[in-house]
Amino acid sequence: MADYILELKGITKQFPGVRALDDVSVNVERGTIHGLVGENGAGKSTLIKILAGIYQPTAGEIWMNGKEEHFATPIQARRTGIAVVHQEIKLAEPLSVAENMFLGNVLTDSKGLVDWKGMRKRAQEIVDDLGMDIDVNAQVSSLTVAKKQIVEIMHAINANSQVLVMDEPSAVLTDRELEIMFRIVRQLREKGITIIYISHRLDEVFDLCDNVTVLRDGHMIDTLPIEKVTRQGLINMMVGREMGQEYPKEVVPIGDTVLKVDHLVNGMLKDISFEVKHGEIFGISGLVGAGRTELARAILGIDKIQSGEVYVRGKKVKYRNFRAAIKDGLGLVPEDRKLQGLVQIMTVEKNTTLVALDKVIKGGVIQNSLEEKAAQEYVDKLHTMTPSIKTEVQFLSGGNQQKVVIAKWLFQESDILFLDEPTRGIDVGAKAEIYRLMTEMVKEGKTVVMISSEMPELLGMCDRIMVMHEGHKMGELDAAEATQEKIMALCV
Repeated sequence: MADYILELKGITKQFPGVRALDDVSVNVERGTIHGLVGENGAGKSTLIKILAGIYQPTAGEIWMNGKEEHFATPIQARRTGIAVVHQEIKLAEPLSVAENMFLGNVLTDSKGLVDWKGMRKRAQEIVDDLGMDIDVNAQVSSLTVAKKQIVEIMHAINANSQVLVMDEPSAVLTDRELEIMFRIVRQLREKGITIIYISHRLDEVFDLCDNVTVLRDGHMIDTLPIEKVTRQGLINMMVGREMGQEYPKEVVPIGDTVLKVDHLVNGMLKDISFEVKHGEIFGISGLVGAGRTELARAILGIDKIQSGEVYVRGKKVKYRNFRAAIKDGLGLVPEDRKLQGLVQIMTVEKNTTLVALDKVIKGGVIQNSLEEKAAQEYVDKLHTMTPSIKTEVQFLSGGNQQKVVIAKWLFQESDILFLDEPTRGIDVGAKAEIYRLMTEMVKEGKTVVMISSEMPELLGMCDRIMVMHEGHKMGELDAAEATQEKIMALCV
């Protein structure tokens, strides 16, 4: 008989007008890595917030170690042995690593004073046990994102947590950092800690997890041992339908060169030359720090170019700023859509027209009817899931936010569009929609430059792939010859 450390029985959560979870039951085996997957809006975050004591269920029970528990606050959940490593880092950045590890659980000496020496010693023991190169006296703000996540994990270990929930821990990590994270997760399992692992990256789920639970539209679809489910089967359960081809690339006639970069140099970029042709999906690959985003920013006039030339449709250009590039038909879907791609407190409607206000202004006044018509057109065209065009984009899922960013540039009629990590942090169904949009764009005569850390999507969608490393161009591969092995050989 299975030994369940955690049993969620009939969990329901009702918000005004929305049932986020409907009779969800999940059993988690002790000492395992349990995957939790589903599209954005499936109910994963709501379930985790209930488990963490942030929300209370409308109905249902939480049992831990065979005892029913009621978490009225996050503190109660933590004291029962549940810790959550959130996607957004939640640390006291001005404090040291050791101080963060003891937040809410400070050691004191016999006089009731803070035992700083004892805390540093215990922190060092945990660091050594995990085999990490982290200075426990270092200020957290000086650490990389990966090391900050590890500090959160060490905080959970120090609090003697029995269940560790990891919410999209790999979203902003390099491949090397991922290897370290995976090693630590497996170490924790060996120590008897139970992990609930949430990720949109299905390769990670298959690589790490012992069991996987699928949520869809607030319902629990199934829980299965990972060896009894296929990737395609998991995707079908998540989206509730048979998915077609994962990468819907179509053959589109390739035309003349529309973008030429010749010996481009700035502080990061070292003599970069390449050409992109009309109708292409041109991929740019490389590890974090390779200079991929910096290259796009230099071409688009966001960053200065020290030397070299850029030609757009055969004409030599030197954009003084991004606005000049926009007027010339270029656009950028940035890596960080929340901070750089959208104004979160503005509506879908306002974000859609943001870079092309001249199209909705008459007599110096924005015409609401024109804005509404444009926004609704792209909501329909891109299948954007939103209650209304009047909804603030902060309330949309990641995939639907990304569609609003793309709608902004389509409304602007940009015909050379840079997509920087276009599917980061979005679910498989939304990814398929983004790929479909890319295919539609090139069929309509646009050109796409896709910067991505996801080699499968580069291989699945691109006509050619340029590989970068530390500001250098390492080579180009045609789609027919490109493989993950060949890309990685050029990346390092």
